[in-house]
Amino acid sequence: MLKRYKLKDYDFGLVIMLIAISVIGVLAVGSARASVQDRQIIGLILGVFLMIVISLFDYSFFLNFYWVFYVLNIVLLLSVSLFGKEVGGAQRWVNLLGIQFQPSETAKIILILFYAQFIMKHRSTLNTFKTLATLVLLLCPPLLLIYKQPDLSTSIMVGIIFCILVFIGGLSYKIIFGILAVIVPAFVIFLSLVLQPNQDLIKDYQQTRILAWLQPAKYANAEGYQQTNAITAIGSGQLFGKGLNNNIIGSVKNGNFISEPQTDFIFAIIGEELGFIGSCIVIILLLLIALKCVMIAKKAKDLSGTLICIGMAALIGFQSFMNISVATGLLPNTGIPLPFVSYGLTSLVSLFVGMGFVLNVRLQNTKKY
Repeated sequence: MLKRYKLKDYDFGLVIMLIAISVIGVLAVGSARASVQDRQIIGLILGVFLMIVISLFDYSFFLNFYWVFYVLNIVLLLSVSLFGKEVGGAQRWVNLLGIQFQPSETAKIILILFYAQFIMKHRSTLNTFKTLATLVLLLCPPLLLIYKQPDLSTSIMVGIIFCILVFIGGLSYKIIFGILAVIVPAFVIFLSLVLQPNQDLIKDYQQTRILAWLQPAKYANAEGYQQTNAITAIGSGQLFGKGLNNNIIGSVKNGNFISEPQTDFIFAIIGEELGFIGSCIVIILLLLIALKCVMIAKKAKDLSGTLICIGMAALIGFQSFMNISVATGLLPNTGIPLPFVSYGLTSLVSLFVGMGFVLNVRLQNTKKY
């Protein structure tokens, strides 16, 4: 379980990048809402500690309990439906020992670990109907529980991670093209249906967000104002930004034109206060972390190690893309945190736990990179 590793094999470069992006997050969160900065610091310290501890244990040992992880995940998500706390019209949190906890964030990491082991055990039969059907059926319970919270953005993210893991696991291109031939037209039909009046497929506020994205001028005073103000904030930062914790009257943040700026729209704060340079640093760090996960995946000792790293790369890469795209108006407002940057203890600690497994995959391969 606990192996002896050589210090030179530890990926300190990755650890430095993770701490650097998290420190930027702490500073941005503090500027957006000073009252929660201390909790974000606690999350950073706890996350780094757990990452280091987990990185020293053989990930293969933990994967032996992959069914336990799956059941635990379902129990946690069910607890939201039964005992969850409703905030802002969404029921996504539960209180555990006095700590507010968001199971949908831990679900991403747990599902990566579960499918990493499950796909490895069934890789020889992956392209059979039985195995593929089993994979999809196992995804349905957690996906539906997350969707019902409601949390459409996390549901989409879980679906993306699942598709990438199955693809990397060895899914046949014939099956991929066959699925795409069905999914693409189905998505077009779904999108046309959800934009119709009195539809029941998605919540009204979710429909309004899509309409506000398609017709920003018409919804400027409704759901569209968030993204419009976020774009204004990012543009106003120009090259070097207005500075963290500034008192400039013309600041979008200081004028409270963005609600919950410490979470979903943290990139708007970075753009306004750290400017184009600061925004690029954040994007580059997130990109390098995701690419580092891919590099480690290529050298993993087995398929499960590869899938853990690819899963984390997909989580960090695609979630970053979704968050930044929302803040810049490229995608509808989905309400998803920016990895390692947005405020949220569950999200931050869960990401560090996932990276702890990635670091252990790296430690178990001594080949030169």
